[in-house]
Amino acid sequence: MKFFLTTGFLLAAVAVALGAFGAHGLKPKLSIEQLQTYETAVKYQFYHVYALIVVGILMQIFPNLKLALAGDFFLTGIILFCGSLYFLACKDLLGLQSISKFIGPITPLGGLCFIIGWVILFVKVLRM
Repeated sequence: MKFFLTTGFLLAAVAVALGAFGAHGLKPKLSIEQLQTYETAVKYQFYHVYALIVVGILMQIFPNLKLALAGDFFLTGIILFCGSLYFLACKDLLGLQSISKFIGPITPLGGLCFIIGWVILFVKVLRM
C-alpha cells in the first residue's frame, strides 16, 4: 500500500515537471500534433497517478481486497502508454525515428493495462 502511495506521489511530481517542460521547453521544438501527443501522455499519467493513490488508500482501508494487482497494472500502463507517447512525441528531437516502429505498438498495450486495472478495481469493490 505504501508503495502505491509513494509511487503515485512521485509520478505526480514527475507529471507536473513533464507538463511544464512540454509547455515551455518543447513547445517551440515540436509540431502541434507532437505536442498533443505529449499532452495526452501527461494527462493519462495524471489520471492513473490518482488511480495508484486510490489503490494505496483502499489497500489500507480494506486489506482483504488484495488490490496490488490493480496497482501493478496502473503502474505498467503509465510506463508503457505514457512512456511510449512521450517517446513518440520527442522521437525527432532524440534522433530515434527508426525505433518508433517498435515503440508505437507498445502504446495500446499500456492502454490495455489501464483498462485491466480499472476492471480489477470494479470487480474487487463489487465483491465487497
